[in-house]
Amino acid sequence: MLDSPTATEPAALAEPESAAVEAFSTFAQPWPAPDDTRITGVRAIVTAPEGIPLVVVRVDTNVPGLFGLGCATLTQRWHAVVAFVEEHLARLVIGRYPGDIEDLVRLARFSGYWREGPVTNNAISGLDMALWDIAGKRAGRPVYELLGGRVRAAADTYLHASGSTMEQTIERAHELVAQGFTNVRLQTGQRGIGTYGSAPSGLSARASAPYPRGWSVDEYLAQTPRLFERARAELGDEVGLLHDVHSRLSPKQAVTLARSLEAYRLFFLEDVIAPEHWDRLPEVRAASPVPIAVGELTTSVTDAARLISGGGVDLIRSHISAIGGLTPARKLAILAEFFGVRTAWHAPGDTSPIAAAANVALDVTTAAFGIQEGHVFSDQVREVFPGTIEIVDGWMTPNAAPGWGIDLDEKAAANFPPGLSAHDAWAAGVRDLSGGLIAP
Repeated sequence: MLDSPTATEPAALAEPESAAVEAFSTFAQPWPAPDDTRITGVRAIVTAPEGIPLVVVRVDTNVPGLFGLGCATLTQRWHAVVAFVEEHLARLVIGRYPGDIEDLVRLARFSGYWREGPVTNNAISGLDMALWDIAGKRAGRPVYELLGGRVRAAADTYLHASGSTMEQTIERAHELVAQGFTNVRLQTGQRGIGTYGSAPSGLSARASAPYPRGWSVDEYLAQTPRLFERARAELGDEVGLLHDVHSRLSPKQAVTLARSLEAYRLFFLEDVIAPEHWDRLPEVRAASPVPIAVGELTTSVTDAARLISGGGVDLIRSHISAIGGLTPARKLAILAEFFGVRTAWHAPGDTSPIAAAANVALDVTTAAFGIQEGHVFSDQVREVFPGTIEIVDGWMTPNAAPGWGIDLDEKAAANFPPGLSAHDAWAAGVRDLSGGLIAP
């Protein structure tokens, strides 16, 4: 027994039985490929044209000019993703045929033994999306055609309207409606620096509190219905209204908020409770008169699938790079269709234009589509990422060019070097009036 592999040591790491076995590379192409196209390089490129670190994986091949780009953006921990891509992932796939997407992403997922998590999945996502980009380029068709083609022309989107006061929030919403958006997410400030989605409006009224900069859940539960009452009165009945709780409530508080918003007919109420309590989502959803959207914090396609099949969500909100890329997200969309759940993929400023293109490819190819979060990319982003999709009158239409139809100008990217994310510093200040930390 002392000469056998331990319980935690895979048998493949034991002494080989023969020289023939020892000479065989387990990273080699496992079956005959249809042609000689092979992966020759995998590397990460990080740029921050809007101050938000974006991670892109480039997969090169032995065919001149044929490469793929994928999004691996984990803004808060981008150094770790880069190390994973270049020190662990590259050696698994160099020399392989790029058309075996399913096998390559499964290999990347299983190779570390302890799987899942945002670092692992974002690295895998970069590979996965880049391989789909290559597949589209080889076929001479956009990726959405490789997924079965369109079931709609474009994806309806929403943008964020926020302000430190209700007046500022409603004013911004009016501006978006005037630009053609018929769906708007509303976030307004309240006293305390822990306010999510908008600037705070001042310090707490309880100046004697141990942490007077703290966030008050009672104030939030009282203020939010007033915001939506005003928004519905001013914006009319035709505008879809959305709101993100950002995982800060208990299950009972979530139900209280949802019921207080019933009269204002929200398109959805997002992330009402923290992921640690997702087992309570079915009861929250059952008691909620407004649709519940969850999934931004899923870092496992299995967890996302359980949200769908477990009856806890009306809309699935996964950040597709955090669950491993287009391949697992496509499977989720199919599952959602069978369970009557709709998709609403996460896509704020820490989603690269490549991931935005992947989101839209999914949106236009699934019957389960609900709505798409949008972000208006700056001119600097468009300089770095030629081909970035634009939102026109509230709609996103996929590129017709092969693959994603998006390039990366590395010289331009180098003009916007990334720093560490500001999220750490912000999260450290998200506390209640007692000084206790709150899920940010």
